[in-house]
Amino acid sequence: MTNTKTWVVDPMHSDVLFKIKHLVISTVTGSFKKFEGKITSEIEGFNNAKINFEIDVNSIDTNQDQRDEHLKSGDFFEANLYPKITFESTAFVKTEGSDYKLNGNLTMKGVTKPISLNVEYGGSEDNGHGVIKHGFEVTGIVNRKEFGMTWNKLTDSGGLGLGEDIKLIANIQVAELVETAVEPAA
Repeated sequence: MTNTKTWVVDPMHSDVLFKIKHLVISTVTGSFKKFEGKITSEIEGFNNAKINFEIDVNSIDTNQDQRDEHLKSGDFFEANLYPKITFESTAFVKTEGSDYKLNGNLTMKGVTKPISLNVEYGGSEDNGHGVIKHGFEVTGIVNRKEFGMTWNKLTDSGGLGLGEDIKLIANIQVAELVETAVEPAA
C-alpha cells in the first residue's frame, strides 16, 4: 500500500501574477484572483509529485477594467469559450538544494503545449493552528503566440506594442488535505 499525500492550494495565501512588456519601454503586471490546485505524492516530500492547477480566466485583474475586458475578448483569452487555464504536470524533479524543475502541459485558449517552470521550495511551517503549510515560488516564461494570442500593433518606432513573452510568477502555499473518516450508519 502506498502512502499517498495530497496538498491543496491555499488561495488566501497564494497569488498568480504575470508581467508583459508594453510599448517596449515598460512592463504591465496583472494577476488572476481565482484559482485552485493540488499536489499529490506517493512518497515523502514533493519529488515526482503530480501537480494540477486551474485558473479562472474571468478573474484576470490588471488594475484597469477596460484592459481586463480586452484581455477576456477574442483578441486574447476568449474567456466566453475558454474560461479556464489548466496545467497538469508531467515531471517535478528536485534539481539542487531547494530548487525543482516543473514540466507539464499548459492549456490556454484551447491550445495545449508543454512548458517548463522553475520552482523554489520555501520550506514548511505550522500555521499556528496545527496545520503544516508548504511554500513555493514558481517562475517561467510562456510565449502567448504559441497559444493563439497573436493580437498586437506596432509602435511609431516599429517595435511591438505588446511583448510576446509572458513572465509568470506564482507564490503558492499548500496545506495537506486531511480526509475525514465517515463512520457507516448502524
